[in-house]
Amino acid sequence: MYRIFIVEDDHKISAVLKRNIEKYGFEASCVSQFRDIMPEIAAYEPHLIMLDINLPYFDGYYWCRQIRTKSNVPIIFISARAGEMDQVMAIDHGGDDYITKPIHLDLLIAKVRSVLRRVYGDYSASTGLAPSPENELNVQGLRLNLSRNELIWQNRKTQISKNEQLLAECFIHQYGKTVSRDQLLETLWDNAQFVDDNTLTVNVARLRKKLEELGLPNAIATVRGLGYKLLLEEGEEEVNA
Repeated sequence: MYRIFIVEDDHKISAVLKRNIEKYGFEASCVSQFRDIMPEIAAYEPHLIMLDINLPYFDGYYWCRQIRTKSNVPIIFISARAGEMDQVMAIDHGGDDYITKPIHLDLLIAKVRSVLRRVYGDYSASTGLAPSPENELNVQGLRLNLSRNELIWQNRKTQISKNEQLLAECFIHQYGKTVSRDQLLETLWDNAQFVDDNTLTVNVARLRKKLEELGLPNAIATVRGLGYKLLLEEGEEEVNA
């Protein structure tokens, strides 16, 4: 399920956006701390950000520049500013699209779907091409497509975040071995500004959920006091927390 992060200081508008986004099958979350939105973005790992221009403390242009130093996540600006120069500035600062208020929800959802298809789905650069060996990892039938951020098991596949992909890649490379929490933290360190032990726990839980969606509910075993281990074959020993 794609995650969408909403940065809008009008609580009524953000609530309407969240409700309608979720109605169309996406996951959505609204920013709570406007003084520094970066920790929330790092923790939530959105697939798309909706960003207002007029915000407390710093405007949307500023935050777009900050986000772009860390991530290429798609950004759709939403603003009451309808001037051509505002739209030009939004794109120049790293935005992917621009929607003016009052927001027409059908148009908004259409633009969200379009951007997600282009970046992650049907229109992404890798679409229509068989994954090359260097872009796909495979262990015991579990495939990790590195170019499309997908996990594939039998006839099912699921989209994963960048952090989930980094963890999955680490587990696959060390299949059957216990991977320490310190090693997993180092794996995530270069991808997120704010990484701590709780962040690791959250990301492992998310990856477990994605594997469960594929039909692998017990694929990541907890090795008490040491770390985690990827287990796929029946009969492999699991150490429960």
